[in-house]
Amino acid sequence: MSIDIERRIADHPRVVDTVTVVALFVLFLVGAQITLPGTTGREELWPAVIIGVNACAGVLLSRSHPRTAVMVTTSCAMTASALGYLLTALTLAPAMVASYWLAVLTDRRTTRRYCVGMIVLLVAAATFLDPADHPLVLKTIAPIAYVLVPVATGSARRMRHAYLDAVHARAEHAEQNREEEARHRVTEERMRIARELHDVVAHHLALANAQATTAAHLARSNPEQTRRMLNDLTGTTSSALRELKATVGLLRHADDPDAPLEPAPGLARLPELIATVQAAGLTVTLTTVGEERPLSPGVDLTAYRIVQEALTNITKHAVGATACVRLVYSADRLTITVTNNAADAVPAGSAGVRPARGFGLIGMRERAQSVGGNLAAGHRPEGGYEVSTALPLYPQPSEVEERTP
Repeated sequence: MSIDIERRIADHPRVVDTVTVVALFVLFLVGAQITLPGTTGREELWPAVIIGVNACAGVLLSRSHPRTAVMVTTSCAMTASALGYLLTALTLAPAMVASYWLAVLTDRRTTRRYCVGMIVLLVAAATFLDPADHPLVLKTIAPIAYVLVPVATGSARRMRHAYLDAVHARAEHAEQNREEEARHRVTEERMRIARELHDVVAHHLALANAQATTAAHLARSNPEQTRRMLNDLTGTTSSALRELKATVGLLRHADDPDAPLEPAPGLARLPELIATVQAAGLTVTLTTVGEERPLSPGVDLTAYRIVQEALTNITKHAVGATACVRLVYSADRLTITVTNNAADAVPAGSAGVRPARGFGLIGMRERAQSVGGNLAAGHRPEGGYEVSTALPLYPQPSEVEERTP
């Protein structure tokens, strides 16, 4: 409600100023007629009319020239006091309105300086120039209060407007930042998707296209070779579909947007990873059981990331422990087990991660599920912690060719 009133007042400043000036003039004339018992007042009204006209004219300058308005209205109030008029809220009304607008439109230092000046001049004029024997309280305390009230009110309004302006500015700045952040995230996401699709899917699609083109040329001249190539094409497209599914599952994991395009890391870089964590003080033992098999890019990346996350968590949460990484290759699965022997390791989360505060275990499990595997983690009966995952070994196109009769 108050906001609507302020808006309407702001939309019609001239009408408001005119009504205000008329009201102030009437109030000044009424105040000029007030006298106290036992004191002598002026019987003529024309001095009050002249003073009131000048004071109200000064009020008209309050919005555009608040300092001038304060000086004019203060001079009129001092003149009225020197002529014997009692300084009441009615006779000081023009000066009060001018001081209010001064507090609203100027800074705190200016308001304070002019406020002190008004008080000193009004009290001095009422004390030393008043020909009537008015009580000392009405010549000192009353003018001070009549000046401080509108100044305090105007200062409160100025601070309120400043606060609202600051809130609006912060909201606009936050909105701009959100839009910029959204555009930045979209750009990063596009770059990340492009990298993943380029590294994982583009190779299979290019290979499938070459196989299909060659098979079409050899369809009549060499049916047997065409059949073998179509079998290879089936394996290639199946692998592409699996890698596409794995890529979609991995896309939500943020990568460095500034990193150059390069093949995704795999178990071939496991010795480099182990050397890195060993440099941090963790002793790691790597054991491989079974014949190593080539892995699809998605499974290879998932296996590497799981080992990396588990070793990182051991380094952070099981200081002084010894880690063991065990890779077991079977006919169709790769089982990875990462254990530590720290009996006093943090008793929750992946390799010691606190489940209520971290997402390492969740991320590893979702990575394993994205390629059709599973993951389990828990405490070992003999102490320490163990992370175990079983990942499928999908046949490569060369293996499909060997199995084709």
